[in-house]
Amino acid sequence: MKNLWNVKRIAILGSTALALAAVVAIPSTATAAPLCDGKFPVQSCVGATSDGAPFVMQVPANFNGTVYLWSHGYRYNVDIPAAIPGIGGYKITNTPEPGPVVGGDTSVIKYLLGKGFAVMGSGFARQGWNADSGVATDEELITTFESKFPTTTHVIAWGASLGGFITQTLAEKDAAALSAAGPLCVASPTVEAELQMAGDFLWGLKTFFDPSIKAGNYSAGAAGYAEAMGDLGKVFTVLGKLQANIASGAWPDTSPAAIHATGLDQIPSRSALLLLGLMSGIPTQSAHFDSTTGPGSPNSAAYTSFAAAASPALAILENGATAAALAVLVTYDVEQQSGGAIFDNTKTDYSARVASESTIFNAGLSGATATAGLLGYLAQAPRATANPAALTKMRSLAQWTGQVNVPTVAMTGVADPVTPAGDLTYLAQQYAKQWETAHKATLGKGRPPYNLIALFGLTPAHYTTFTDAGLPITSTPAANGTNHCNFNVKQYIAVADLLASASATGKDLAGGALYTTVRKMGGTTRDVKFAPALPKFYAAD
Repeated sequence: MKNLWNVKRIAILGSTALALAAVVAIPSTATAAPLCDGKFPVQSCVGATSDGAPFVMQVPANFNGTVYLWSHGYRYNVDIPAAIPGIGGYKITNTPEPGPVVGGDTSVIKYLLGKGFAVMGSGFARQGWNADSGVATDEELITTFESKFPTTTHVIAWGASLGGFITQTLAEKDAAALSAAGPLCVASPTVEAELQMAGDFLWGLKTFFDPSIKAGNYSAGAAGYAEAMGDLGKVFTVLGKLQANIASGAWPDTSPAAIHATGLDQIPSRSALLLLGLMSGIPTQSAHFDSTTGPGSPNSAAYTSFAAAASPALAILENGATAAALAVLVTYDVEQQSGGAIFDNTKTDYSARVASESTIFNAGLSGATATAGLLGYLAQAPRATANPAALTKMRSLAQWTGQVNVPTVAMTGVADPVTPAGDLTYLAQQYAKQWETAHKATLGKGRPPYNLIALFGLTPAHYTTFTDAGLPITSTPAANGTNHCNFNVKQYIAVADLLASASATGKDLAGGALYTTVRKMGGTTRDVKFAPALPKFYAAD
């Protein structure tokens, strides 16, 4: 059995990049008005908004009057030391993005230009959590484009991750400027909600596996930066130790003495890791682990044991590396903006958080007694307390409410470890209330159009693969529906087509035409009854 769980050098910790999308290397200039190269058949225009955000516009000679405004995802607002696994060597960039790029492939942008649509996007004036300035930049960019190209008739806003947040916020705030919106893998309605999952997981890593992790409340200035980078190093180190000990269940040597004194170290460390994932809401399916497949024959003990005990923990490890890095970097970022500690779990009941999951994952948690012991330890552990003034300031940052004021097409993966699928569930639930109110107001006058298409990228039933020796393979591309904003060209183009239809008609596509489009996307559902669980932030503790 041990040789089947020997995953010590699989590339789990190499897949931890956050929401940074590939960028198009188009030069920009610090001018207020666009400078266009006049090329045929597509001209490029560059410039900067009044807040200093560099932008790029690409306009085909057969421009049809509709422009797609792309908002890119979260980019780190600090340089990352080269020694940090997966994300080390990152340098701050504000290169503008005019549309989604898939692994360096610009086919989506080329497709839109070929159809006569224009595309544009900025690099934003500030990196990091920048929703307030991002919305302002987008508003100015729309005005700038329409002034330069007065034949413009429609503006479609779309974006991914934090860019999806910016898109939804823009559509709620300034619907008159837009004809359709596409918030993709949309971040939670508030930065507080977005950080809850990641913060819970980071606090759990600190509490179970390395108390020297600061996990927030970082100092100001250079000292705080050093603390955050130190936390990144510690997080990846402890995750590496957990990865190496998946088979043995040994606890990292940095774990608190109380773990050993209380005998909790007799519970496999993978069970504690799984518990942290469950209480945080991190998906138990990841890029390479489906929590249903094992090596060898489906009837063998090795297959069943791996699927029930190892695979869920490995999925949490793979997803948790991303979540923990998010927790460190975004917490540091938002604390600097807010002026103090912002994560608070003093009132969180982690036992209630896992009440249903603890039964489903009983084997992976090593049974009810082990689960109760681990939860009891967490209940007695010191909690994180936010600075009230900092919390108030953080809560004043931009947020979206779920109002749908223009035809909207949203999409996310069911096992996204950064922006959980439940965020889209929340958006759909909020809009359903809005639609019901509108419906009651129009009784006897016809039903109002239902202007939200919620698409979910689905994971295959089985996708974990193994070598002949029974070792899991992690060098393959991430499975559909996993990883962050993991959409292919076909999925992006289908969303773009749906947005074009909505923009032209003033309402979302419906009926057979919609379902035909979704079917051709592959790996995607538009089942209105499909509703992934809400993020833990919205669950009552």
